[in-house]
Amino acid sequence: MELDNGSVQYDEEYILNSRGLKLFTCKWIPVNEEPKGLIFICHGYALECSITMSSAANRLVKAGFAVYGIDYEGHGKSSGLQGYISSFNNVVDDCSNFFTRICEKKKNKRKMRILLGESLGGAVLLMIHRKMPDYWDGAVLAAPMCKIADKMKPHPLVTSVLKKLCNFIPTCRMIPGPDVIDTGCKMPEIRAQIRGNPYCYKGRPRLNTGLELLKMSIEVEQRLNEVSLPFIILQGEDDKVTDKAVSQQLYDVASISDKTLKLYPGMWHGLLYGETPENTEIVFSDITDWLNQRFELRNSRLERELKHQNDEIFISKDIF
Repeated sequence: MELDNGSVQYDEEYILNSRGLKLFTCKWIPVNEEPKGLIFICHGYALECSITMSSAANRLVKAGFAVYGIDYEGHGKSSGLQGYISSFNNVVDDCSNFFTRICEKKKNKRKMRILLGESLGGAVLLMIHRKMPDYWDGAVLAAPMCKIADKMKPHPLVTSVLKKLCNFIPTCRMIPGPDVIDTGCKMPEIRAQIRGNPYCYKGRPRLNTGLELLKMSIEVEQRLNEVSLPFIILQGEDDKVTDKAVSQQLYDVASISDKTLKLYPGMWHGLLYGETPENTEIVFSDITDWLNQRFELRNSRLERELKHQNDEIFISKDIF
């Protein structure tokens, strides 16, 4: 399907994961040019790729990149109980397997590989990177859930009770907390669009999902120093969903020197889709500038592979 006056090719495909679940995937590809690189979207909690992230994907395609997305189990158009995640390790494996399969296609082997994660997707992104630390060329982290803001978390006593209940009713929708749509999206019309999207989950977090979120965010926060790929963090200073102090901590302790932190006064959590048009332009200008810098400088992975190929050619000539 061609979009945006024929400049974007959009396609959908269902794949089966190792657990037999049918997962929805989609892609946005430039029609009349070879993509500069590949961008892989990790979406936020309760959201999906094909509708919520479509405006972001189309902006990135216009900047010259191919964009791929996958709906997690229990999210969007993928199989599973809506809003339920059995294990975040499974989510990470599903994303990693799909993304690397795209990267390893012959036509893509020499293209830059960029991960883009929004909110929960930022944590998923960091866990994908940890599985294969040298594989990815960079990351765009939009309000990453390296830690859930204290105002969004239940009281520790309530959490303790919920953990016990989870052994008996893991799918029950009973975790208290503020409405993420109201606290995450500044623009009322965007909130209405998300509430009207049948593929977005709108109920209270299910017990096991909420506890997996908490466990995952704690693990990510404890291992921020292991982050070793170039990245840019985008964080609204009025974000009430994720803790901006931990974005600063990630910037401070990550082992890579090629890192950028952008703080936006007055902006909320949903930087990629929930802000004013003017603010969205600012955010995507920073993203595309950063991506283009990565492309122009190339990257160490491509240089290593080219050197390795040349060395093999010289060796084979010497032998024969």
